[in-house]
Amino acid sequence: MSTTTATLPKTGTWVIDPSHSSVEFVAKHLVVSKVRGRFASFSGTIEVADPIERSNVDVTIEAASIDTGDRDRDGHVKSGDFLDVETFPQLTFRSTGAHHKDGDRWSIPGELTIRDVTKPVELDVEYLGVYTDPWGNEKAAFTASTELDREQFGITWNQALETGGVLVGKTVKIEIDVQLAEQS
Repeated sequence: MSTTTATLPKTGTWVIDPSHSSVEFVAKHLVVSKVRGRFASFSGTIEVADPIERSNVDVTIEAASIDTGDRDRDGHVKSGDFLDVETFPQLTFRSTGAHHKDGDRWSIPGELTIRDVTKPVELDVEYLGVYTDPWGNEKAAFTASTELDREQFGITWNQALETGGVLVGKTVKIEIDVQLAEQS
């Protein structure tokens, strides 16, 4: 296995910069189309350890910050049929390890909690490197993705279609772009 081509971040705490990061998702709608959305409010840290495989990730997403570009749909997704944001205001991810795959690719297994249901997930991560911004601050960046079965988290609402299939697909793809700042 080859090593990463980008310089790894130095040990310590790195904080997600929400103004330069995104947490987005894609779900099937009417069997053939896709609905895309994002969470506008989230926070998190990465504790970079030595060795790097002992690093950990801790992220909290505000469920009510969901935005699919349609106010009525957002209201439904926030309701008890889906996220139930009044009862379960946050989604969380806690890593349980870090495994180098090849080059700049990593696997980050962890536990995702939605609606107080915790399930294992694995993030497929591409590490983009450490960079210095114009003000001399070091930044680290990566992209990550995973797919999950929403029904495993108790999100089972759906509606059968007359032509066959269901209104909302059960698989949700998560796409993450993150820029981190070293905590001072």
